[in-house]
Amino acid sequence: MELLTTEWMKDIESRKEQVIEYRRYLHQHPELSFQEYQTSQFIYDEMSKLDNVEVTRPTETSVLVKITGGKPGKKIGLRADIDALPIQEERDELEFKSLNDGIMHACGHDGHTAILMVATQFLAEHAEEIEGEVYSIFQHAEELPPGGAQEMVATGLFNDFDFIYGHHLMSTLPVGTIDIKSGPLTANSDLYELTIHGKGGHAAYPQTSIDPVIIGGQILEKFQTIISRRLQPLHPAVISNTVFHAGDRSGLNVIPDKAFLGGSVRTHHAESRELIKKEMEQMVKATCEAYGASYTFQYHYDYSAVNNNEETTQIVEKIAENVFSGEITHLPPSMGGEDFSAFSDIVPSTYLWIGAGNPEKGYDFPHHHPKFALDEDSFLTGVKLFAAVAMNFSPLSTDN
Repeated sequence: MELLTTEWMKDIESRKEQVIEYRRYLHQHPELSFQEYQTSQFIYDEMSKLDNVEVTRPTETSVLVKITGGKPGKKIGLRADIDALPIQEERDELEFKSLNDGIMHACGHDGHTAILMVATQFLAEHAEEIEGEVYSIFQHAEELPPGGAQEMVATGLFNDFDFIYGHHLMSTLPVGTIDIKSGPLTANSDLYELTIHGKGGHAAYPQTSIDPVIIGGQILEKFQTIISRRLQPLHPAVISNTVFHAGDRSGLNVIPDKAFLGGSVRTHHAESRELIKKEMEQMVKATCEAYGASYTFQYHYDYSAVNNNEETTQIVEKIAENVFSGEITHLPPSMGGEDFSAFSDIVPSTYLWIGAGNPEKGYDFPHHHPKFALDEDSFLTGVKLFAAVAMNFSPLSTDN
């Protein structure tokens, strides 16, 4: 079985300079979530130059490219996210450094977009050899909840898809690595906000106050017992308090009248997600009441976990192993969030990680870091995977 013929492989490899050119242009012109007007127009204009495609705009800043194959088959989607982050880039040595102050592609979405653009070019030129319909999904606003995927899904355009595939370049994995797994890939990613309303007073007379700092400290300690004593030990979960604000430096002898706490909750299982929310609310209520304080507690459901469908993931792994023999890994699931989950919640889907890190080049800083960078040698891996999945998923799934 040869999933990408030698001729096709050479064709894709000849497009390396094109994918790099696209990526560097996008890297220089990053735009924030829900503001990707120039980015989406660039994609729309470039994709509209192709034959055998239908290019539409499902939402204001997204693009959908339909390729109708020459043979009947499945209806599948290939997804790439296109937005950037509010981060000032610290890579002065790059000739294609961001031109937009305070905005940079610090998560690799410029690479994702360029890879899918070139894969779409290849697939459009080979439309007659495709079974079914292939849709290139250029999705906006992955970085900002409620997320662009949810907005695209709300259009109803993807309800009848047979399969949606996506991948993410990872600076934390070496170039050449392809990490794939069934089941949970990322975590449910939620946020909480708590304001404790106490009673201010003089630091010399604490008995006259209701100290929100003391109350907040106890609540934080109790939150961690949810993880250690209330959850199933084999169900990963994290409660991270990232904000605790009360009073200010000008009043070091003043007990403040309120405190604000906030943070993140990550889980892999739906039952853990609901248990943590319930337990947090109960602990906040009981602790505040014990001290005579009132409170305002809000729990925000953000992205759900990406869950890779077992059947489709086996097919993708078969394809990946054929094209990149010996490069496949099966690492533990991530506690990070990814709004591809909006697609995987409604359609059998597979999402995987592609290694794009290279310490020798200084390209191993974590995602969302001002010095984040990608090794461009990883890009053809993404193009080949998009092409191989699009060309082979339909016949392989029929065989199964």
